[in-house]
Amino acid sequence: MQLRVRSTLVALGLLAVVTGAASAQSVGGKLAYIDSREVLDKAPGRAAAESTFQKEYDAAQVKIKKMQDTLEAMASAYQKSAPTLTAVTRELREKEIRDKQQSFENAARLLEAQMQQRQGELVQPMMNQIREVLDSLRKEDGYSFIFDIGTQASVIVAADSTLNVTEKVIARLKPLPVAAESKPMGAKAQPAGVIPKKPTP
Repeated sequence: MQLRVRSTLVALGLLAVVTGAASAQSVGGKLAYIDSREVLDKAPGRAAAESTFQKEYDAAQVKIKKMQDTLEAMASAYQKSAPTLTAVTRELREKEIRDKQQSFENAARLLEAQMQQRQGELVQPMMNQIREVLDSLRKEDGYSFIFDIGTQASVIVAADSTLNVTEKVIARLKPLPVAAESKPMGAKAQPAGVIPKKPTP
């Protein structure tokens, strides 16, 4: 599992981008462009953020796996003993298993929400810094727009390489501390809009 920072960058609207050749012709003014794929690949701290997220997600998956194993063991034990149980006892055991399964499903959903929030916590500082650098560069050099040729939506098929400010952006990025985990795994969290890999039910 890796942080989907590239799609997050686009979703949060962090680049001043104009797509379409007609739009580019009509805006006028001083223009430049970047390749967001290169910016994100070389952004300081991205590898550390991805590693931190993966470790935390793997640890959470281990907890879910233990719950799943407990549920499966309970169901297996019931199946073996069911023929010898009274109708009342079978009904009670089946209810216990259903309750356990519901608890497991709730925990899996909570985990997904927590991981979404955690991923957002790790990505957001890097996204904020990239946006700040782009805004500063645009103002300092007097650009009307900075295009992004690194997105799927880009339709720019040729450009003057002297307008490429990708390396300028990368050079201004600084390493950021990885955000510490803010909530225990049992605490309720709200999704941050970045979808991680779902846990195995």
